[in-house]
Amino acid sequence: MKSTRKQPVAAETIARLADKGKDVSRFFTNSGHMMGPIQRVNVDFAPPMLNELDNAARELNISRQAVIKTLIRQALDQHYLATARQPAVKER
Repeated sequence: MKSTRKQPVAAETIARLADKGKDVSRFFTNSGHMMGPIQRVNVDFAPPMLNELDNAARELNISRQAVIKTLIRQALDQHYLATARQPAVKER
């Protein structure tokens, strides 16, 4: 049986309809969640650790910041699994 799923509508198309005053609410399901604002923090690293982070970033072909975020996310997930609990603050 063929799938009759509709093709997604481009954001530009929705924006043009909204600019013309058309109702665009049908394109939004309100089933997702919005991310809160990003908060900048400063972290001090020893030079050897920075070298390790830079090496990992080069190997993975991603930025140092992406390496740090990924490793922190993995460590937190591992911590939650080890303690069998969920994070105290829900992501938005």
